[in-house]
Amino acid sequence: AAAAEPGHSPGFKKPPALLRLKRKRPGRRSDPTGVADAAAAPAPRGPSAAARRRNPFSSLDNAPQRAAAAPQSPAAAPAGGDPSAAPFWQFLEPAREEKPLRRAEPAESSDILTLSQDLHSPLAVPQVPSSPSQEFPADWSIKTRVLFMSSQPFTWAEHLKAQEEAQGFAQHCRATATTLPQSVQEPRLCPELRCAFQQSLVYWLHPSLPWLPLFPRLGADRRMAGKACPWAQDEALQQALMSDWSVSFTSLYNLLRARLCPYFYVCAAQFSVLFRAAGLAGSAVPTAAIGPTTRGLREAMRSEGIEFSLPLLEKSRARKQKNSEESLETETADGVGGGSSVENAGEPAPSDDDDDGSFSWLEEMGVQDKVKKPDAISIQLRKEKHEVQVDHRPESLVLVRGSSNTFTLLNFLISCRSLVAVAGPQAGLPPTLLSPVAFRGGTMQTLKARTVSGRARVPGGFEDVFSLEVLGPVLPHALHALTLLLGPAQRGAFRALLSPHEPSAAFNSCPAPPQEAVPQDIPACGLHPKTLDQLRQCPTLGKSSIRLLEMKDYAYTWKA
Repeated sequence: AAAAEPGHSPGFKKPPALLRLKRKRPGRRSDPTGVADAAAAPAPRGPSAAARRRNPFSSLDNAPQRAAAAPQSPAAAPAGGDPSAAPFWQFLEPAREEKPLRRAEPAESSDILTLSQDLHSPLAVPQVPSSPSQEFPADWSIKTRVLFMSSQPFTWAEHLKAQEEAQGFAQHCRATATTLPQSVQEPRLCPELRCAFQQSLVYWLHPSLPWLPLFPRLGADRRMAGKACPWAQDEALQQALMSDWSVSFTSLYNLLRARLCPYFYVCAAQFSVLFRAAGLAGSAVPTAAIGPTTRGLREAMRSEGIEFSLPLLEKSRARKQKNSEESLETETADGVGGGSSVENAGEPAPSDDDDDGSFSWLEEMGVQDKVKKPDAISIQLRKEKHEVQVDHRPESLVLVRGSSNTFTLLNFLISCRSLVAVAGPQAGLPPTLLSPVAFRGGTMQTLKARTVSGRARVPGGFEDVFSLEVLGPVLPHALHALTLLLGPAQRGAFRALLSPHEPSAAFNSCPAPPQEAVPQDIPACGLHPKTLDQLRQCPTLGKSSIRLLEMKDYAYTWKA
């Protein structure tokens, strides 16, 4: 055998076994009996195999990796090899999972699958969707991508005429609301629908740097790496950018206090801020939500006199406290000490308070000079260990309520050093301002929309599938405005996969007490009346966001 000849490398002691490994990769498409003959006849059989023949000793280094990646789960695709026959809910599985190779199918279906698989998948999908409703809850998270799918074509959303595009911009600037009938018979020939579609894609941005991706900013260093940043080493240019940004930020806040701007986002490199006007999200006063935060940021806010709360953390502590009390009631009969669990569930344990006192008990024992006393910083960190543990997590969401506190927060953010990165690709770049209405220094932008048509395999053959993909920072009002158009245009039936910006999902926590009275005289402030009614409702999603939205017979169901 060749393995016994002198001069061979120790790594090639058993060539037949290595050749069998080489033969097993194409063996899935060839006769299984041919694997047994691979050692005696290593040359592959058939014209298709011959085209793939390579020198086995030239690819041994890559063989283990390719052999490990070759096995595929047979359940990844339905019968017939085309994943498009899978149910719609299966699209929510992680897109990183490799699909098995399939034979050539109609080319149109691949586009639909690519769009659905590219969406960021949720970490956990509820087993049961919500019950049908005429309206879905307000979702204050920012969506990076939305994919609408329907059995009806989206031809009405493509190739807008210049007049229709201009009319859509004019309707946005004039805050004109378009009311459509329940069903549009010929959507492609309906100019009101096409103009309203253009109107729903508009948002306002500052600063405007076309060569830089300005959203999202959290974790965007890799995408910004290598981009031209002339202000990175120019302090005078950084000050000019920050001065211009401060003017735009102040303009947005003044519009919000006058209730002419319903909400806006401040997206920095370390955290994001959502400002909401009075009357929205069930709150009678202006609110600002900041997340994720750190202990240092919260301490700086306290030192500036800003009053705030941690609603998600307080809710979690209240739930743990309730569970501890229930378990304590069941354990009292057995004499189990449940008091410690109660202390651990709420605020830092009361025993921590003893650390503040003097160490007189050491003097009483006469060992005050022999025991190393903890310093004040260690004592403070131990007392605040529960608060530090939530840093950079959704539970670290900070809620600021009231006109005076939000105004103080405005001045604090303008002068906050951690608002702008000092190193990295985002160094010296002011935060991104996102708003549904115009403001001083803002630039009008539009979401990117494209339509794709294809065919999907069904038990009886193939059926037409149409999709509309919307990319960009999809703000809460834009998502609702699009659904108002898709209902009449798609005859009350469509499905939507939503990819949220994860750090913004915590903005769905309720910012107001349940008994707070919300004013009814909210001006239109540039939004559709139905959209405004939705945003007025108190959020119910907690720290999650809607991942899937479906309309059937003009009724919504969703999964968060």
